Amino acid sequence: MDRGEQGLLRTDPVPEEGEDVAATISTTETLSEEEQEELRRELAKVEEEIQTLSQVLAAKEKHLAEIKRKLGINSLQELKQNLAKGWQDVTATSAYKKTSETLSQAGQKASAAFSSVGSVITKKLEDVKNSPTFKSFEEKVENLKSKVGGTKPAGGDFGEVLNSTANASATATEPLPEQTQETL
Repeated sequence: MDRGEQGLLRTDPVPEEGEDVAATISTTETLSEEEQEELRRELAKVEEEIQTLSQVLAAKEKHLAEIKRKLGINSLQELKQNLAKGWQDVTATSAYKKTSETLSQAGQKASAAFSSVGSVITKKLEDVKNSPTFKSFEEKVENLKSKVGGTKPAGGDFGEVLNSTANASATATEPLPEQTQETL
């Protein structure tokens, strides 16, 4: 084997998370037997403390669950509280406030635009009603009304003219009660 292959097959211990590689290699070579024994005792002590803390944490979580059960607090209520708090946090952000203000201004502008469009349409309809073409059409309808429906005082508006014309044509097509009795 050449030197490059030998480096790939080396079986040195892999350092755990947080350990310094250089410190691992150099400390095992430079530590005395007493120092290594002391570190092993400290390692065992820390592992025992971690196990104790895990047990205490589990007991505290169990006690917390019991208290919540007695108070009637369930997971759904906790979720609602968390969501409400999260929403409050979101609404407190400057980005939310700026977006809210922008949308409010946009809504106001849209409302003003719709209002102006409505007034423009109303004005256009008034212009059409006052136009000579519309007045000419209205006069023709009034003439037709006077021919079909008889003489009625002129001066009704366009809607009245149409209604009276429709009524006149409807009565002209209905059979008279006398005619229906004779044919039976």
